Amino acid sequence: MEKSILWTSLLSLSGLERKHFRQWLDSPFFCRKESLAHLYAYLCECLEHRRNPQQEMAMSRCDVTDITSFRLIMSELQGQLEAFLVYQTGLSEHFQVRLAGAWRRKGQEKQFGRALDQATKTLNKQPRRHRGYYEAMADIAYERYQFSSSGQRTGELNLQELLDTTEVAFILAKLRQSCFALSHQAVYKIQYDFGLLDAVLNQIRSSSGLLANPVISLYYHCYLFLTAPETEQYFDEFQNLLILHRELLPPDEQRDLYLLAINYCIRKINQQKSGYFKQAFGLYKSALEAELLLENGQLSPFAFNNIVAIALKVGETEWAGQFINDYAPFLESRHREASVRLNLARVAYLKKDYRAAMLNLQEADYKDLINNLIAKTLLLKIYYETDEFDALDAHLQSMQRFISRQRVIGYHRDNYLNIIRFTRKLTQLKWSDAAEIMSFRNQIDSAAPLTEKDWFFEIIRQGRGDI
Repeated sequence: MEKSILWTSLLSLSGLERKHFRQWLDSPFFCRKESLAHLYAYLCECLEHRRNPQQEMAMSRCDVTDITSFRLIMSELQGQLEAFLVYQTGLSEHFQVRLAGAWRRKGQEKQFGRALDQATKTLNKQPRRHRGYYEAMADIAYERYQFSSSGQRTGELNLQELLDTTEVAFILAKLRQSCFALSHQAVYKIQYDFGLLDAVLNQIRSSSGLLANPVISLYYHCYLFLTAPETEQYFDEFQNLLILHRELLPPDEQRDLYLLAINYCIRKINQQKSGYFKQAFGLYKSALEAELLLENGQLSPFAFNNIVAIALKVGETEWAGQFINDYAPFLESRHREASVRLNLARVAYLKKDYRAAMLNLQEADYKDLINNLIAKTLLLKIYYETDEFDALDAHLQSMQRFISRQRVIGYHRDNYLNIIRFTRKLTQLKWSDAAEIMSFRNQIDSAAPLTEKDWFFEIIRQGRGDI
């Protein structure tokens, strides 16, 4: 039963949702089968005691003996849960607008007016001015239009208000979806048909009122930096707008925009534009302070690793150590040990505590391919810096065999093979030959991809050869 859709659905509920669903099942208005309530009570006991449900015990609670009847009960309970979730969502979203529509259809003018006024006040009191806000305003305008245009009434209609709010809602939806598609298109080389996007952009450019809308302007500049990444001014303007107006958006939209901006910085970093490390770090810090990077109470291991790596690149070693301690509990348990160990090793390495770095690297099981390669690269650097050249040679051979056996393709394969190749050259350099060292430095400078350029340059700059 622990693999059933019903069980996994119940696992996703909060404590309050479980309580409310129990009340739903207890109400004859929604549910008239006691067997559903009995099954739910048993499953809740399992949840509370953190044990998996047993089919025999569940069937006994439902007072059924054949599996077909029991599966029908499970299916009906899942259906009740889905109805509960839809009802709960529908009840919380624009309740007063829905109520106004109900009173309008019943011809109750006074009740209609009160509900619509309350809907407008409630909507304008909340700070968000995103697509959902304008959709709700369009719904209010539509209800007012329907009421005013009914057969018994004459006078001016609010059609312009309805047109304007509907247009803004559509533009925001189109811009947001287009930004996601553009970002995905850049990574996966997929071509999307953007439909009316050109018409939307022309409308924005020709209307000072639309461009003055801060959320439209924010998404418009997001579109600009995604389509013209070489014009860095667009990205700078976007960042300023994000700082000024992010509170006008709900947290999920804020998070999406931060991630689009961070991904832009990472692409620039991969193009050897090191100044974007600081910008990426600032974006990550800002998103963390606003609590935008946690989804369902968890931080992705990808974001965790990226944040530490970027913090270390900009010299924020102590901050990185504190971040690891503070955010380790927010990692999913299956990723926690490896992510924490890898990043503690990174911090220890920068502090020249090679023993601690190696201990952390040895105590973690790196099932993720890229994490494994990052750990191997870190160990490579430690062997070189501690003059363990026999161990380094064996490690380079092992690392090359590992890459040849794995499905490492494209950028990552080329990058790590370059690291191995240039490390071998590094061990064979004649430090007394300035021309050879300069040639090696030029090879490093022109190599791509090569994420460890700074390390190679630092080795050259330090006591092993100063050119």
